[in-house]
Amino acid sequence: MPATPGAVPMAVSLSDIEAAAGRLRGQVLDTPCVESRTLGQILGCRVFLKFENLQFTASFKERGALNKLAQLVESGQPLKGVIAASAGNHAQGVAHHAQRLGLRAVIVMPVLTPTVKVERTRGFGAEVVLHGETFDAAREHALQLAAEQGLSFVHPFDDPAVIAGQGTIGLEMLAEQPDLDTLVVAVGGGGLISGIATAARAIKPGLEIVGVQTARFPAMVNAVKGTAHPQGTSTIAEGIAVGRPGQITREIVGALVDDLVLVDEGDIEQAIVMLLEIEKTLVEGAGAAGLAALVKDPKRFAGSRVGLVLCGGNIDPVVLQAIIGRGLVRAGRLARIRVAARDTPGVLAKITAVVAQAGANIEEVHHQRAFSMLSAQNVEVELVLQTRNREHVCAVLDAMRSAGFDASAY
Repeated sequence: MPATPGAVPMAVSLSDIEAAAGRLRGQVLDTPCVESRTLGQILGCRVFLKFENLQFTASFKERGALNKLAQLVESGQPLKGVIAASAGNHAQGVAHHAQRLGLRAVIVMPVLTPTVKVERTRGFGAEVVLHGETFDAAREHALQLAAEQGLSFVHPFDDPAVIAGQGTIGLEMLAEQPDLDTLVVAVGGGGLISGIATAARAIKPGLEIVGVQTARFPAMVNAVKGTAHPQGTSTIAEGIAVGRPGQITREIVGALVDDLVLVDEGDIEQAIVMLLEIEKTLVEGAGAAGLAALVKDPKRFAGSRVGLVLCGGNIDPVVLQAIIGRGLVRAGRLARIRVAARDTPGVLAKITAVVAQAGANIEEVHHQRAFSMLSAQNVEVELVLQTRNREHVCAVLDAMRSAGFDASAY
């Protein structure tokens, strides 16, 4: 069980978060937190979504960035500019609000950051430096540039001002939905969950708080639970692909968060498609992590009022296209079948007629003669079909077999 708020001195307090809310008022959206009845019916619990993907930069990150920049300006100390390291969302938050405040902004991003995030960051007037393949490499380079150029480093998560800014999400969620039982929050470096947990523990101490990491980047889980899950090299949830959690955030998470769970890439992909199809809202991988936890283990949350933060919507269109296609395959709405037949005139027309009579639509046809293990008198036809569901795929295969064709899905 986590410690009570007063038992362990924390770097961030409720008053810090309330002060941050004052600085942010009118500068960022107080995004809606509303119930998704359809997701609730599917998952067996009541699901409340906090739409942080509606922020101007499509991410919660601008909350912490603005709170930090505002404090730097309020300090009255001379500022040569600010610098940050980010996989994208923190970059956009810093760049956008630095531009608003008239500050020079330098952003160091990993070289594999999605193009959409790089270009939007440049669009806010920031100087973008691409360096390293990971966030940690980008951060080290940013610290070096900060020392060389006298810039103020704005950490994406391990900074009390940034954490307090993210904590305003917790204030808003509990103000709009005070009866929540559980909060499920994506975890990378831990800034978001640290801020939300600090606010939630102070306002509603009995609330369950669960953090979610992708299984490919389990750094916070390993740090807090003492486990040794291996770390991968890439994930569709690049916004939470952090190899080393912060010292401040690790302390807060260890003290205030009830549990940390891991989700797989397939769970995240499914959650992205569900939100797009059901809620008509677009999220990136990190933004879908909370829902992915419910998809992976619905029994754990059965009957609860669960609050999820859709923390970002900056997804690469190419990645989104692939995820949608894979989601259609998993749902049985896109199927690939192989049909073996005698290579005679009109056989392809007969095959396509059976498909049409079964109510499926043909998306692709591959007529294989040379690349086949069948006899030279036979042909192998590969079809990609648009279908209603898995049962419909089986019905198409049954129709093929009834028409005398050897058909199978693969």
